[in-house]
Amino acid sequence: MSALIELRNIWVEYGDKIVLERVSLQLAEGSFVAVVGPSGAGKSTFLRLILGQEPPTRGQVLLGDMPMRAECGPDRGVVFQRYSVFPHLTTLRNVMFGIECGQAPFTARLFGAQRRAARDKAAEMLAAVGLEHSLDVYPAQMSGGMQQRLAIAQALVKHPRILLLDEPFGALDPGTRLDMHALITRLWQEHGLTILMVTHDIGEAFKLGTRVLAFDKRRHDPHAPHRFGATVTYDLSLDRKTLPPPALVEAVGDTDPRKEIA
Repeated sequence: MSALIELRNIWVEYGDKIVLERVSLQLAEGSFVAVVGPSGAGKSTFLRLILGQEPPTRGQVLLGDMPMRAECGPDRGVVFQRYSVFPHLTTLRNVMFGIECGQAPFTARLFGAQRRAARDKAAEMLAAVGLEHSLDVYPAQMSGGMQQRLAIAQALVKHPRILLLDEPFGALDPGTRLDMHALITRLWQEHGLTILMVTHDIGEAFKLGTRVLAFDKRRHDPHAPHRFGATVTYDLSLDRKTLPPPALVEAVGDTDPRKEIA
């Protein structure tokens, strides 16, 4: 697999606080990269760099050999832990909205044949995530799992190359979470996506990912803790039977997930 995303000596600083330092990576197209680490280790900042929400303070982020602009593009979709859906729109209109904004950025409304095509495309994507019987339902009438399926449909309807997941299943009950694992794996394979997922659950990372990145601080000065940023401390390619190192389990502070790895 070729490199789709490359980070070259990335630093992210906010004033005198260093969040990330010396991050250099190549992320292969078609991979499923799980990102773990303790709270405050820069995982969400790393995701925002790839999304294009903010530029690095130093270094360069490349997307397909071209510098990535500091703006969210249609080639990247994102799903957050909190359901990023519009409560006043039906399921169908939630997904249609992204299509309409892309084709009619000033009015966000399509008419005639264009509107029918957008409706068909949205309905097709909702069917792909198992919501084909809930087109006219509002988010308040849906379970948490259904709302997260809707958020995934919103992210995928414009056919991004990269899907970014920020703790997407953390608020779900265990049974629904397993259903979402099966769904995201199927969509990753069927759509040829490159996925980057931030999670606090090491078992989830090793179950879903083809590669696990762990972020933490290698250096620490108790007199100036904010002057040292996090970087990649573990970079593991997985064959689905790889066990997480005990030191990684301890660093993240999760329960030991190694018994869950098939």
